[in-house]
Amino acid sequence: MEKEISQAVIRRMPRYYRYLGELLDDGVERISSNELSALMKVTASQIRQDLNNFGGFGQQGYGYNVRHLYDEIGKILGLNRQHNIIVIGAGNLGQALANYVKFEKRGFIINGLFDINPALKGVTVRGIDIRMLEDLPEFVKNHKVDIAALTVPKENAMEVANKVVELGIHAIWNFAHLDLELPDYVVVENVHLSDSLMQLSYNIVKHEQEMK
Repeated sequence: MEKEISQAVIRRMPRYYRYLGELLDDGVERISSNELSALMKVTASQIRQDLNNFGGFGQQGYGYNVRHLYDEIGKILGLNRQHNIIVIGAGNLGQALANYVKFEKRGFIINGLFDINPALKGVTVRGIDIRMLEDLPEFVKNHKVDIAALTVPKENAMEVANKVVELGIHAIWNFAHLDLELPDYVVVENVHLSDSLMQLSYNIVKHEQEMK
């Protein structure tokens, strides 16, 4: 039976990947868990525990080969293959996602933008034409789609999510302010921007109290 990895560990993996990428850019070939700990402000013990969930990758007295560890974490995160994304909801947030070129460097290719507003039909965002939602079934039939990003109003999110699942897309990146109720075979990642702001607000208050 495959070992169950905690969500806390999985949430840290992209951060390791980002730091290792920066080390590669700086020409660093190897690094110890203590050195990585100092950079990331995570204990060396935590780093070793996290990586041991996937096999370890380090060598006693040597540390980690940065390129090898970067590549292995990339495989763990599924970044060694291309993911095709459509964005449903081509308002400000949807267009901002389409304009974010760094996604492509990680293998996430946005190849479709959809909306229900006729005024947006045919508008181009970084070379991608905005199509109407009614064109989605035909598009999915003719294009490989791995992920649907939902940047639609809360009141439309459930209906759109169900439509997406019916069309055979089983991974949803959900920016709507609604926790979607979907079958277990659908993978959903909820992004609540306001939650992040509220956490920031809490930490501001906490910091101010500590400074008194």
